[in-house]
Amino acid sequence: MNIGDKVRLIHSKEEGIVTKFLKNDVVEVEIEEGFKLPVLRKELAIVSKTEDKIFKPQQKVTEVIAPQKNIGNLAKADKGIFLAFLPKNEKILTLHLINNTDWDLPYSLTSGSEKNHRGLLGGYLTARSFQKSPIDLDLKDFDNWGNLTFQAFYYNFSYFSEKTPFSKKLRLRANTFFSHKKMAPILQKECFLFQLDAEEAPLVINPSELKEKMFESRTDEILPKVIEKPASTIDLHIEELTSNSNNMSNAQILELQLRTFELKFESAIASGMDEIIFIHGVGNGVLRQEIQKRLAGHKNVAWFQDAQKEKFGYGATRVKIK
Repeated sequence: MNIGDKVRLIHSKEEGIVTKFLKNDVVEVEIEEGFKLPVLRKELAIVSKTEDKIFKPQQKVTEVIAPQKNIGNLAKADKGIFLAFLPKNEKILTLHLINNTDWDLPYSLTSGSEKNHRGLLGGYLTARSFQKSPIDLDLKDFDNWGNLTFQAFYYNFSYFSEKTPFSKKLRLRANTFFSHKKMAPILQKECFLFQLDAEEAPLVINPSELKEKMFESRTDEILPKVIEKPASTIDLHIEELTSNSNNMSNAQILELQLRTFELKFESAIASGMDEIIFIHGVGNGVLRQEIQKRLAGHKNVAWFQDAQKEKFGYGATRVKIK
């Protein structure tokens, strides 16, 4: 072994040139330009001059990014960020985030309360594309989905005017969720669609209308409101609520049944009723479970139980009102 020999470290992949012999059988090896390493002679192997001819070193492949059009000064679709809830079956929804803008979006999407969130989606969403959450959403847990929080930056491989990072909190409510069924852009499928970056209508105050509404509110406070007392037994079978059930999905049927339950229950409380019975049927148990979950812990409920089992089986719930 001589100075100038090409050597390889036996226990690693580094190669270099011998530059100096040190004490205690140590050799100085330059493995990179300007970087020298002391190595025991026994830890080195000389690289044969013919080895380079037989085994040609691989050339480094550098990733080349195709030049992007400088769209900084061109018209750009700034808005078009959507959440799409696509029915997988009668109970399960898949969540998609759709970017129908000309911006790339580094982003995060979480759900939960202010102190306890879980991630639903996150990463880098390119322009005119979508990503699907690996977490499916169960309709029976609708009330526990919590607030959805979306945060994103706007980015392009070009010169552009700086845009403020985008943040949006969304609270989904059962009484409006099922009315958002639309065709989703890019996905081209019908789903429950919500635009996160939709333009909010500006608040316009008309002084004369405001004065009239203030007067009306005072009148409402003075005059007692007439509450219509509901029947003592409310049948929630969909055939009793609408004649158009054939055109409704299971999710829409459930939403109408629960909305009717809440309206009749609140009316029963307001009109001073002692108790009320809701006929929900047996079915798959989802409606019964949702009703009894909403009754549990309600401040105006003394107790509730399955009603008239000999007549309804487990298809009705009797509610004792405080």
